[in-house]
Amino acid sequence: MADAKAKRGGEAARPLSPHLQIYSPLINMVMSILHRITGAALYFGTLIVAWVLVAAASGPAHFDFATQVLASWPGQIVLFGYTWALLHHLVGGIRHFIWDTGRGFDLATIDLLSWGSAAVSAAATILIWGYVLLCTGSVAP
Repeated sequence: MADAKAKRGGEAARPLSPHLQIYSPLINMVMSILHRITGAALYFGTLIVAWVLVAAASGPAHFDFATQVLASWPGQIVLFGYTWALLHHLVGGIRHFIWDTGRGFDLATIDLLSWGSAAVSAAATILIWGYVLLCTGSVAP
């Protein structure tokens, strides 16, 4: 641990909390951080969903504008990211549910579940977008 200077009055030095200079990032640590980030990103994605629903209820002109914005390249990137964030958060939640049952706490299983959640969320995102592309011929509505 890092060295700490003794306090005034002769008190013994206490160790400082280790930081990233000592701990190297582990996959379960990275997945935990990503789970929190994707949870926050879902708030913004939900605003997009609400916007499209309100536009659909407001009439064809509003809905056409919303779909044109989302059909643009920046809109498609945002929707792709939203899809990944939704799936990653879902799979991470399943991983946490497994841990809540008291299973999967040995290091090999923790690593397997962490890498698996990354792989499953990426693969599912690609499969969903590939299916949309295959069925419609493009990703634009």
